[in-house]
Amino acid sequence: MLALRRAVRAAVRTTSCRRFSATQMSHRKGLVLGVFEEEEEGGRLHLTQTAAGFDRSLSGELSRLLRISGPALKKGKSRIFYGIHKDFPCMAVVGLGKNNVGVCGAENWDTSKENIRQAVSAGCQLLQDLEVSHVEVDGCGDAQSAAEGAILGLFHYDQFKSKKKTKVTAQLHGSADLAGWEKGVTYAEGQNLARLLMEAPANHITPTAFADAIEEKLTPHGDRVIIKKRSQSWIEEQQMGAFLSVSKGSEEPPVFLELHYNGSPDSKQPPLLLVGKGVTFDSGGISLKPSASMDAMRADMGGAATVCASILTAATLKLPINIIGLAPLCENMPSGKATRPGDVVTAKNGKTIQVDNTDAEGRLILADALCYGHTLNPRAIVNVATLTGAMDVALGSAAAGVFTNSDWLWEQLHRASVVTGDRVWRMPLFQHYTKQVTDSQLADVNNIGKHSRSGGACTAAAFLKEFVTAPHWAHLDIAGVMSNKDEIPYLRKGMSGRPTRTLVEFAAGLAHSA
Repeated sequence: MLALRRAVRAAVRTTSCRRFSATQMSHRKGLVLGVFEEEEEGGRLHLTQTAAGFDRSLSGELSRLLRISGPALKKGKSRIFYGIHKDFPCMAVVGLGKNNVGVCGAENWDTSKENIRQAVSAGCQLLQDLEVSHVEVDGCGDAQSAAEGAILGLFHYDQFKSKKKTKVTAQLHGSADLAGWEKGVTYAEGQNLARLLMEAPANHITPTAFADAIEEKLTPHGDRVIIKKRSQSWIEEQQMGAFLSVSKGSEEPPVFLELHYNGSPDSKQPPLLLVGKGVTFDSGGISLKPSASMDAMRADMGGAATVCASILTAATLKLPINIIGLAPLCENMPSGKATRPGDVVTAKNGKTIQVDNTDAEGRLILADALCYGHTLNPRAIVNVATLTGAMDVALGSAAAGVFTNSDWLWEQLHRASVVTGDRVWRMPLFQHYTKQVTDSQLADVNNIGKHSRSGGACTAAAFLKEFVTAPHWAHLDIAGVMSNKDEIPYLRKGMSGRPTRTLVEFAAGLAHSA
């Protein structure tokens, strides 16, 4: 028994010195393998197919070490071993929970997929902390989910730091489902692009810089994507008075970004229209926000970031669907030119809006974008916005709120979110809320509800509904899921890029059901 314990100490991480220095490991590969929670018949560990094959190549050494190194690995937990294979100086074994759990109705997600994302991410992050530069990953029976966990978990925003985390590349260990792995990488890289844009300081991602960054990213897909960067003069020609009322307080000119992805073999197929709020910094305007946490308002363009990232991902996947993306981009700043509380402005459809709170600006720029979007004859409209703090209060970071006039559209979005684990939850769009925004003293509608603190997310959605005539429209309020603290284990602290993967999965569902 004493000899056994010594062997464990040599192979498992303890407080003593590691067998390999960080410098040595930075030039070596790491490996992430999975183990399920329950044991097989005969008391054998329930390793994944890949892990079992690896264990056989070591004559059962991995199983032996797992048994003597501590209790069985629970879901999301991990254990590191050193020096047991010549190709992998260090190896993380991760707990996947129970096998084949499937969709959980109470949680509204596929638990097996979510467990894999969380476990693989934990293993990859451990190896990244050890400065391993390349990781091979067990597909764990669902290579797409494993890839998503790895790529999302390894993302770290340190663009402006002198000391940076080790950049880690990840690949599938073996070739069981390479197509699934590559699809997962593409989904995750799309979300990481949204995270990158949302996390960037507002002086680096201005409306113009945002549009330029998206144009650069879409350049390789020029055969399928048309990019139109509309200037202020075009916005004025379109009579987008609501949009201009927000942008005029800033020295940065507004940009109306329009993306056309033509993926369907049928060029006449009506497009899916995605509209994203693009306020690249939101000070609140004259209705100035408190200074505490105002820096997070660099991510108030999260709607535009997720919409543009989704279109890039769709283009990368070559989804057979036509998609148009609209992103009204501007800053909301106080100045002598800024809109004042009580001002009345006119939207593109001719409706007048009493602006009683300049910090309720997202709905103003979306109103004009929605009006313009209707002229493009879409099959369905989905707008995405970090719109209200009330949404964060209502649902927190568990799910994005969905307000929709279409049961069909809700079903499509919900089905997609169950697959991705990036959940949505349906919210009410009652006439009760409409009355609160149409009861305006000076104009057709008011940009805040009559009882401003009551049902704020719902009155904001009711306001947007006043600019919608399409039978299939959904508004996603993503304010609550804008950032991550520690709620989603495979997303580090920071801006989340949610719900990019759900939007992509939703578009893929429409593409394959057409």
